[in-house]
Amino acid sequence: MTYELFIRLIAPYHAVLVHFPVAIWTTVSLIVIYRALFDNALSRAGDRILVPLLALSIVAGIAAYTAGFIIFPVDATTASPLIRNHLLAASWSLAYWTVFLITRWLNGESVWVGAKRWIMLGLALLGTLLITVTGTVGGHIAGNPSTVSVLLQWAGWDVYDTFYVPDVVLWTIAAGVVLLPLLGWWGSRQRTA
Repeated sequence: MTYELFIRLIAPYHAVLVHFPVAIWTTVSLIVIYRALFDNALSRAGDRILVPLLALSIVAGIAAYTAGFIIFPVDATTASPLIRNHLLAASWSLAYWTVFLITRWLNGESVWVGAKRWIMLGLALLGTLLITVTGTVGGHIAGNPSTVSVLLQWAGWDVYDTFYVPDVVLWTIAAGVVLLPLLGWWGSRQRTA
């Protein structure tokens, strides 16, 4: 089997596979919205399926990511700002929802106590924004641009140009990676003391 034939066979599967994590992450976001707004039997039942749903979405996301990574040769990926943007957004989405899973799994139902419920709501909405951007760029690659592209352009980003993050943002993220866990550790020691 030639590489070109293999790519022609696998490319449609990426388009099919990608809808599974997107659908699950959308469902998770709806459950989180409902759980953040209501504390009743239905919202608690929804919360009980969050960790299994998120775990399934990560497996589906890895499958879609792998299929998408295979269909584009490295030369095409590095030459096309559109494909780089899609790869970047897909990486962010998969990593983000993985961290969301770990957060919910390790913290249990305590994520719904007090102001933390609003933080979870904000995090779910941010995750939804990430998958929306990923899908929008993927739609451009497939030849199906969406209205979201107009909104992204209005916000200052053309999906056909490589998205660059200013150095100050990268340094801020790096500082957050170091400081936020330290603050969490310090805060937990203050409560136990």
